[in-house]
Amino acid sequence: MAWVYLVTAGILEVIWAFTMKQSEGFTRIVPAGITIVTMIASVVLLSISMRTLPLGTAYTIWTGIGAIGAFVVGIVVLGEQATPMRIAAAVLIVSGLVMMKLSTDA
Repeated sequence: MAWVYLVTAGILEVIWAFTMKQSEGFTRIVPAGITIVTMIASVVLLSISMRTLPLGTAYTIWTGIGAIGAFVVGIVVLGEQATPMRIAAAVLIVSGLVMMKLSTDA
């Protein structure tokens, strides 16, 4: 169940990153509110997953999901560039996440 909490926390991290961008520096109330609520929920779920998972694994996976998710949302939704170097960097991050998952017994 810890992995479910962790993945959900990572997805919420992507949501808050996107809505923070949409809040335009916290000047738009609805996206700013969504950002704050999803930030809190993400950290709470991360902390629950850490009851079972090692700190390094949980934190790495959480930030990795957030980074890759924000990268994909940036390209798909916001029209950011998908250059070969950015894609290679994303592949390296995903590779690290897979290795971290495979190296954890929990």
